[in-house]
Amino acid sequence: MANPLMLVAVCSAKVLAQQQMPVPRNVIEYSPLDANPFPLKKFRGDWAEEKSFYGREEFDLTLSRVAAIIVRTSLLWRADKPGIRTRATWMAPKYIFVTGGVVSSLGKGVAASSIGCLLESRGFKVTLQKCDPYLNVDPGTMSPFQHGEVFVTEDGAETDLDLGHYERFTHAKLSRDNNWTTGRIYETILTKERRGDYLGKTVQVIPHVTDEIKAIIRKVSEGVDVVIVEIGGTVGDIESLPFLEAIRQMRLELGAENTLFVHVTLVPFIAAAGELKTKPTQHSVKEMLGIGIQPDILLCRSDHHIPGELKKKIALFCNVAESCVISMEDVDTIYAVPAELSKEGLDGQILRLLKLESRPANMQPWIDLVHHMHHPLGEARIAIVGKYVQLEDAYKSLREALLHGGLAHNHKTVLEWIEAEEIDSPETAAARLHGYDGILVPGGFGKRGIQGMIYTIQYAREHKVPFFGICLGMQCATIEYARDVAGLKQADSTEFDPQTPHRVIYKLRELLGVDEMGGTMRLGAWTCRLVPGSFAHKAYGTLEISERHRHRYEFNRDYEKTLVGAGLKITGRTPDENYVEIVEAPEHPWFLGCQFHPEFKSKPLEPHPLFAAFIGAALEHKKQRLRPTSSGVSERQSEPALRAAPRANA
Repeated sequence: MANPLMLVAVCSAKVLAQQQMPVPRNVIEYSPLDANPFPLKKFRGDWAEEKSFYGREEFDLTLSRVAAIIVRTSLLWRADKPGIRTRATWMAPKYIFVTGGVVSSLGKGVAASSIGCLLESRGFKVTLQKCDPYLNVDPGTMSPFQHGEVFVTEDGAETDLDLGHYERFTHAKLSRDNNWTTGRIYETILTKERRGDYLGKTVQVIPHVTDEIKAIIRKVSEGVDVVIVEIGGTVGDIESLPFLEAIRQMRLELGAENTLFVHVTLVPFIAAAGELKTKPTQHSVKEMLGIGIQPDILLCRSDHHIPGELKKKIALFCNVAESCVISMEDVDTIYAVPAELSKEGLDGQILRLLKLESRPANMQPWIDLVHHMHHPLGEARIAIVGKYVQLEDAYKSLREALLHGGLAHNHKTVLEWIEAEEIDSPETAAARLHGYDGILVPGGFGKRGIQGMIYTIQYAREHKVPFFGICLGMQCATIEYARDVAGLKQADSTEFDPQTPHRVIYKLRELLGVDEMGGTMRLGAWTCRLVPGSFAHKAYGTLEISERHRHRYEFNRDYEKTLVGAGLKITGRTPDENYVEIVEAPEHPWFLGCQFHPEFKSKPLEPHPLFAAFIGAALEHKKQRLRPTSSGVSERQSEPALRAAPRANA
């Protein structure tokens, strides 16, 4: 048997020898004060795989062996002496699971986004994921009236609108891995079963479905400190049970210090009694406990502030700490939510429960943002003529991007939603659209309301009102120009009239013969080159951009010569010049149509250049319109002659 003292001496000698060895080139050194940990693969080099020349491997305590031990135990290793720069190590990410109870539409997406914003303000790197319980593979083929907006990521995934909130509130780079549905998970499992991956086993919800859910959650955890997972639906729904069971298992596997359950619930105010009622919250938590999940933090949604006495009652009956009962009162803008939750101490409780380093928070940019929203210099009135205006969530990112465009000029953006079908003639268009500072026609699919959009665009072009057309809006602008300027009276899109003699817009060449609807569009980020001096170039300040797309039809370049000859400007194309991306009208203060969706990349602290430019043009148009004429009388800003659709303010 070896002498223990001899073993200690040998180990000490190895450590000393290793410390004197030169640091390999692929080892990254950092200070313990550095904010972002490095991925493991960056600091484990070939030297970690070399066999030790010191004898028995199990007694090797050199740095190469320490790194391997860290990988297997997920422990954070640091230098004994503070201030000495050491090799970076990997620390397992923390997981925050956001669930909702009582009713839907409580704002789980905004809550999850706000948590991400708070953690980023303290220097942590986060990512967010949405798990939807419905059986659709993705929301791409769902009606906007059913599901709201389809948000498109850089890699072309058609996802839930909550991913738009995630990107607007944080710097997380999201992809198709950040949004999963029950349908997509079952599709993956059935593909594996048909391939024989389960080796003849009986495929069941537990463990196969829950294991797949845990795998997709872990898949997005690389390179981040905290993963925030929103579970869609309401606790008690049959559809969401596999997701809740999966996160229950993750708590069991990873421990309480690495997982956190945040439950968003409702505390309604009963006007007849003049009281806030906690019973719905108690029952919602009871439902969670029946599944095996004890919420750590309760976000209590209400239109009234929840006083301390009521928080104490909720804490007692729901078995949570009083400091973890957070009042999430209604606010006039969602961008005030992070700062309000910070005032309630939410971020401090998250750091405490997850044993995260307590770093100073910097919420000043968000506080300043809300201040500017509450103290604008003026307002811009924008008319949005679209197909789905009855449900604002159908244009969620668009609405937010327009508000961001106003914030770029420290102005409020007042939006008026107008149903395209109501504009049935040029005279109606003039009556409805007179007095607005700018006009926007958004995206959509199908023939309904197209003629109303074309009348709208004709009015904007002829009356020099700043116009912005997005996706379908750009295609309608092309059709209007072909009909009313180029003289092609029957010009149309094959989407609306397959037999049209002038197909100025037609189906993507790559999709000819493809009849399936799901995922069969030009999706995701594509590069576009701009013409110098164009409206687009002036807005972006660069000649090459990248924007996200979601369309099935395109500009027919067979008509390019005819339309350009009539004055239409093509100011954006793909580098290979196969696709027309941007069109502009001549002799107009600001008229631009783009095939892509710029609203998907706009953020409150980083307004998109095109929306900032559009609102800037609208404000200039307002200024010119209200300027006194030679007779000393200015045009008064009049209200629409007919009632507009629901109104939304910044």
